Amino acid sequence: MVAPAASSSTRDERIAFVRKQWQCLNHCPSCGKCYILKGRDAEELFADYINGTREYIDISKEVRNR
Repeated sequence: MVAPAASSSTRDERIAFVRKQWQCLNHCPSCGKCYILKGRDAEELFADYINGTREYIDISKEVRNR
């Protein structure tokens, strides 16, 4: 699923996207989402995207390069 562009989507659309993408799958050995989040809330991590100031892909790349 492609993230809605920050410039042409509503805040609610962006929140819904982040929640769906980072929803717990209850299968930690094969998921890896908790490892990527490192105990942080997805909405906190992607706050700039949710607020429309940065694109989702830019934040994702930054997180993966840590």
